Amino acid sequence: MNYGATALEVSFGSRPALGGVDLSIPAGRVSAVVGGDGAGKSTLLHCLAGTVQPTRGEVRRPAKELLGLMPSQSGTWADLTVDENISFVAAAYGVGGRTLASRRDELIERADLGDARDRLAGDLSGGMRHKLGFILAILHQPELLLLDEPSTGVDPVSRVELWRMVAETAAGGTAVALSTTYLDEAERSSSILVLDEGVAVASGTASDVIEAVAGTITVAERPTVADRAWRRGRVFHEWHPPPPDRAASVPDKGGFQPDLEDAVIALMLARREAAT
Repeated sequence: MNYGATALEVSFGSRPALGGVDLSIPAGRVSAVVGGDGAGKSTLLHCLAGTVQPTRGEVRRPAKELLGLMPSQSGTWADLTVDENISFVAAAYGVGGRTLASRRDELIERADLGDARDRLAGDLSGGMRHKLGFILAILHQPELLLLDEPSTGVDPVSRVELWRMVAETAAGGTAVALSTTYLDEAERSSSILVLDEGVAVASGTASDVIEAVAGTITVAERPTVADRAWRRGRVFHEWHPPPPDRAASVPDKGGFQPDLEDAVIALMLARREAAT
């Protein structure tokens, strides 16, 4: 089963949140949804989880007992210990006995939480709490796993450990969809969906997204048009739209190769400029 959504639209009152979004989440792959604040990333994942109802469109997901969700706030219970969190979630999914005992030991070892089993989740570091949230989401071995910005606010070492667990889970056959603002994480995914203000502006591999940029991106110490430029280190990168007249001059790239971050910013600028 290829989980995901087709022509998905969501409105909250008169305010559109998603407009005709398509997302495919194949089994054994990681599909990333990227975009800025308010882009619609969380709304899309919660539609897939069934906690937000779409206005129009199709959602393809498994039965609730085969779906795992890690919300943006880690999805743990602060006043329960690590072991108690696991027991609580296991009871909700009907996992018990020897199955729970072996699964608990396996996941605690994978998350490196062996020394924290008796600590309250509220007393864990941010990275440890997010790793606990992740193993709670996969405790019942879901077919579809949804992760809402799983590594936001997590230290670099814990980010690496979280991504190791994400990759292992996908390698086991689970379909994984995650939202992130970290484009280096998106590059590790099999496919990327770029959202801006609820609209899909590009999708595919990282190379596909980079190639989707119309126009040219250049590097300079000072931008020529401030609204089309962004700072990268000590220099500015600037997007130049394609000229309406093909005979018009196009800025020289000067041997510069844009990366995924440049492409995402340029695509968002292009969409907003076209919408005005």
